[in-house]
Amino acid sequence: MTPIITDTHSHLYSEAFDEDRHTMMQRATGAGVQHIFVPSIDSSFTQKMYELEAQYPKSVFLMMGLHPCYVKANYLDELKHVETQLSERKFHAIGEIGIDLYWDKTTLEIQKIAFKHQIQLAKKYKLPINIHCRDAFDEVFEVLASEKAPDLFGIFHCFSGTYEQALQAISYNMKLGIGGVVTFKNGKIDQFLKQIDLNNIVLETDSPYLAPNPFRGKRNESSYVVHVLKKLAEIYNLSEAEVAQITTQNANAVFGI
Repeated sequence: MTPIITDTHSHLYSEAFDEDRHTMMQRATGAGVQHIFVPSIDSSFTQKMYELEAQYPKSVFLMMGLHPCYVKANYLDELKHVETQLSERKFHAIGEIGIDLYWDKTTLEIQKIAFKHQIQLAKKYKLPINIHCRDAFDEVFEVLASEKAPDLFGIFHCFSGTYEQALQAISYNMKLGIGGVVTFKNGKIDQFLKQIDLNNIVLETDSPYLAPNPFRGKRNESSYVVHVLKKLAEIYNLSEAEVAQITTQNANAVFGI
């Protein structure tokens, strides 16, 4: 029997899937991927997200938020869009939000403002957050420390830090989103993950990005999460079914499914 798997992070609205989205979704379902959580980037993707949800109501679960790479001069208008959507309908998380200093360091201050504001929205609506962090662990942890509270929780998406950073993320009530990086020879997180309790782990793809081996460098998709699952089963010396069950329970607990 195919284990039930959850992909906690997939950009299903990406143009990369425009030619074969339906068959891609069928492959995911066939692989046992029952729930796919879809992060927001900015207002330009909102309608596509709603259309996907309508097309795949049993599989697609939406987040709402402003991605740090899209925190630009109009960020206040974008944050108002996030607030409006949250007031009008249900979402399962605020995300993806955070700080990215890989692409643009000049927007750090407004990225921090947007991050803090959206954390506060998550608290208001009693929702988890989904954190994007690239070249910005210190900055992200600084914001999390300032907002730390029992009602702050969520997922540290695409975790690729050190063991110490993993423990720090967990201390802020965050699960670690583990994707294709764990299958990379230079990914490094596979060297310490076994020291992290599996109850702190969820699976993700971040498709169409960061495809796991043996598809590294190609388009990623939700069905490929089985390769992440297989690698974690090896690391934890558990069956794939056990890892799928535990990580899906973890995801359900975060997202309130």
